[in-house]
Amino acid sequence: MNAQTPMSHLLNPMPLHDARTLTGDKGLAQIVLDEQVYTLRITRAGKLILTK
Repeated sequence: MNAQTPMSHLLNPMPLHDARTLTGDKGLAQIVLDEQVYTLRITRAGKLILTK
């Protein structure tokens, strides 16, 4: 674990993903669930939006 990993993650085995790593330089990523494609976007205000 590095110094930037939230301590709460150590108590909860749920996967932890960095949104900026997932979305890359453009702040966008596509996520597939049951053959449906969703778009994950980071707004200018630093919020996450997930749309179908």
